[in-house]
Amino acid sequence: MSRFIEGESRTQATLFPEALDDYITEENPVRVVDIFVNELDLSKLGFTTIPAWTGRPAYHPASMLKLFIYGYLNKIQSSRRLEKEAGRNVELMWLIQRLAPDFKTIADFRRDNTQPIKSVCREFVQLCQKLELFSEAIVAIDGSKFKAVNARDRNFSKTKIKKRLKQIEKSIDDYLSQIESADRQDEQTAKLRTERLEGKIAKLREEVKQLNEIDQQLDKQTDKQLSLTDPDARSIATAGKGIVGYNVQTAVETKHHLIVAHEVTNDVTDKGQLFNMASKAQQAMKAEKLTVLTDPGYFNSLEIKACDEAGIRTYLPKPQTSGNQSKGYFGRRDFIYIPEDDEYECPASERAEYRFSREESGKVMKRYWSKSCVSCSLKPKCTSGRERRIVRWEHEDILDQLESRMDHNPRAMITRRSTVEHPFGTIKSWLTHNNHFLVKTLDRVGAEMSLHVLAYNMKRVINILGTSKLIAAMQE
Repeated sequence: MSRFIEGESRTQATLFPEALDDYITEENPVRVVDIFVNELDLSKLGFTTIPAWTGRPAYHPASMLKLFIYGYLNKIQSSRRLEKEAGRNVELMWLIQRLAPDFKTIADFRRDNTQPIKSVCREFVQLCQKLELFSEAIVAIDGSKFKAVNARDRNFSKTKIKKRLKQIEKSIDDYLSQIESADRQDEQTAKLRTERLEGKIAKLREEVKQLNEIDQQLDKQTDKQLSLTDPDARSIATAGKGIVGYNVQTAVETKHHLIVAHEVTNDVTDKGQLFNMASKAQQAMKAEKLTVLTDPGYFNSLEIKACDEAGIRTYLPKPQTSGNQSKGYFGRRDFIYIPEDDEYECPASERAEYRFSREESGKVMKRYWSKSCVSCSLKPKCTSGRERRIVRWEHEDILDQLESRMDHNPRAMITRRSTVEHPFGTIKSWLTHNNHFLVKTLDRVGAEMSLHVLAYNMKRVINILGTSKLIAAMQE
């Protein structure tokens, strides 16, 4: 007798074949995908549900959507890999009823249904809201850089072209110098070396021509960048060398770490994204009042004001950038504002009075200074001018309130970091193909990111509620 458990013989026939459903347990997450898609009104979401009367019948959008959701749940995002899995994966055979679409059909579905796919992601967020998983109206907002299908060598800027032209000029001079020295070799060696070097020079001159054409195209670009493979991708600075890709924004609720709102942008900074993401989160959570935690990269006084007017309370550190302080002078923090008098008290205990206002970059800025500056003993530590002038935005009280909130809640940034960075880390660990998106252009990348977010949220809710409870909630 063998001491090991033995499997069945491959040649053994069975009288009553097992049903495919027997292989899928009641707690298998694939049942959640099946019920979720079946409960959707796909035509209302924008999917085409009626095939053309001519030609071969099309696959139903429900089957294709199930295929993609299953793929992103299981780190299978490539259309070619999904084609293979459809023919050998028992869960997929059960889910799409043994259909086997080819990779081109699969890829075309993702390409042609970008807006409906984004709507499906929002539908699941609405389901989470109905399940009261957003009981705490607190979200953390952050952005992360994702690689695009565009190599760094295929992204150009004026500076990059200028640098490359300089390198080419130097290389051509070197090759010409080598050609002159080759004349001192024997005739056959000189001929071979000269032909090889002239070939290199010809290639470089052709590259110069191409670079000059790209330089002309850059004049038409608003941000003075041009990507040849993915036209919407942008060169974005990161902690390392930087990448060519997209800036993905997310708003994550702090209780269950579910992504309530997201957006793919090609903005190189987060500066103008605070109100955009906060308002999307507020709408998704149906919250009149919302608390938002984010980092200094989002600090923008006009954005903070817009949030304040919409009932959104913000928590983010104010960047401490003071030109005077870097020169060894007193910083802005050394001047205390007295709201009842609309004056500032300086380190010498003198009052800087309001003088005049003027508009700068869309904001009304007020100017303050004291007449005592001229004879002040602390002037060498304060300014090199006639008097120290203090500039205050007319709505600076909103920023003062923000600073006060930060002082009274020092753990806000710890909560932000432990909330919003977890989903990004998880999603990036799922990416295949050198950790970049598989599709091109902003709209299609947005749809691919929606599939990642949907898969992430679905896994989280299954872990929180369990498969059976989630299925029951979807069928109500």
